[in-house]
Parts: sequence; structure tokens; C-alpha cells
Amino acid sequence: MKIIVVSDTHGSKDALRRIMELNSGADAVVHCGDSRGEMEEIKMRYPGKQYYEVRGNCDIGSALPQTLTFELDGFRYMVTHGHAYNVKYGLDRLFYAAKEAGVDAVLHTALDETVEGIRLINPGACGGINASFAVIETKNGQMLTNIAHLSRDRK
Repeated sequence: MKIIVVSDTHGSKDALRRIMELNSGADAVVHCGDSRGEMEEIKMRYPGKQYYEVRGNCDIGSALPQTLTFELDGFRYMVTHGHAYNVKYGLDRLFYAAKEAGVDAVLHTALDETVEGIRLINPGACGGINASFAVIETKNGQMLTNIAHLSRDRK
């Protein structure tokens, strides 16, 4: 299973479209907050995928949940924008919330590492000059992650 994880698009529809073009065969797409409705177009353009979204600190008035947990291909994920757990000042609160939720991976933290068996993955910001995103591939009970960057010259 292939999962694309994006965050902080802040209206960057072009970057999100390019990510999806490069990964059109992905099974699921996760948006970790701070969007301006870009996912609605992606859902229409790429039907049949599983979509998961949370609200970020800039998603004022959004009805999206602040934190979401779900399971895909035998792995449990927790998605949050991170601001609710003060990740800029450390990962302790987020780690213990993930541990309590019994998840294998948390999407959108301050870095990409494994702590006591829980994977902490930050896809980076999808908007801006150095747009990045995460690709998670699961197969045979293994989880592989990669932080990818869009090239600046790609149109």
C-alpha cells in the first residue's frame, strides 16, 4: 500500500496537483492541516482513494477534526497538525498521546524518527519553494518512509 502525506499547502494547488500526478497510483492521501480546501479538487480528480484530513492552526472555522486515528494495511496511524501538542517545543506530549492511542505512526511531527516503536513522521510543507511530502509504503508488515521534494523547475 502506498500513502501520500502532505501538509501546509496553504492554497498551493499546483504543488498538490504535481504530487498527485507523480503518485497517481497511491492508495491513500493524508493531509495534516493548513489547507484552503485544496483536497476537494484532488478528491474529485482522483476518486477511489482513501482520504484523511485534519485541521491545522491556520484552518480557522474548519469542521475537520484536530486529531484523527485510522488503520491501513495493518498499521494504526494518528494524524495531527502538531500545534495542539506543542511539537515546536518537544515531542513528549505528542509521543504520549500516540502511545495512549496505540498507534504505529504519527503523521506531522517535528521530525522523522522512531521512539519506542512509534514512527514520528513530518512530511514538511507542501507549499512554497521547497515543497516536500512524505511517501509511506507498507508491504509484508514493514513500513518504509521517504521524504520527497518537488523540483523547482517542474511545471
